[in-house]
Amino acid sequence: MLTDSDMGQSYSLNALQKENELLKTRIQSLESLLDHFPAMLYTHQNNSKTINWCNRYMEDVTGYTLAEMNSLGLDFFKKVMHPDDFELAVIAQQSFKENKNVFGGVLRFRKRGAENWRWLTGIAIPYSRDDAGGVKEVICAFVDMTMAMDTNDQLTEAMLDVMRRKHEDLISKLTPREKDILKLTVKGLNNKEIAAELNLSRYTIETHRKNIRIKLKVRNTTELIALARKVGYQ
Repeated sequence: MLTDSDMGQSYSLNALQKENELLKTRIQSLESLLDHFPAMLYTHQNNSKTINWCNRYMEDVTGYTLAEMNSLGLDFFKKVMHPDDFELAVIAQQSFKENKNVFGGVLRFRKRGAENWRWLTGIAIPYSRDDAGGVKEVICAFVDMTMAMDTNDQLTEAMLDVMRRKHEDLISKLTPREKDILKLTVKGLNNKEIAAELNLSRYTIETHRKNIRIKLKVRNTTELIALARKVGYQ
């Protein structure tokens, strides 16, 4: 004969089993949602350069299994990313070593065995940190923009706006003197003419121009002028 205590324990056990079943159902639903989410989701070990986890969608889109991605390490990105864009993976890793809180970008990739490149846009943020506070794991999400883009005009406008804001942010880091020199450079003046206009030595102008190129991340005067014109310098 069951005592009140036995009945209470039986009820508690049944309630616990129901909670466990509900939890399993929720976990399965979440796993299914992540696997079918229309974006490549994965976590990346920043130091070892390996992918710890990814959703099934990423396996389908890239043509690589998680085990293959993990074993390849950084070489996985070399295999799927366009050679001209691979540097982004290295820059992202380094930026998180410097404790940057977010990294985003646009890049080209292609599925294993495919010929055509596809465009991705994505973002990565720190997921876990080590005892010293350094970034240990990064969680990333990338969307294939060429898969089904029904808003071409908006996409073009959005990309132009993003680049304009990025360029404005870079130019905001220039000193007032550097901005004066940039304005005169855009107008077509050479170093000697700018020096005369601002009553400075030619050597000083050359030094400023070099610093401007470094800050704006451009390689030459042509790229410098093109960037400045995108944010309104005429």
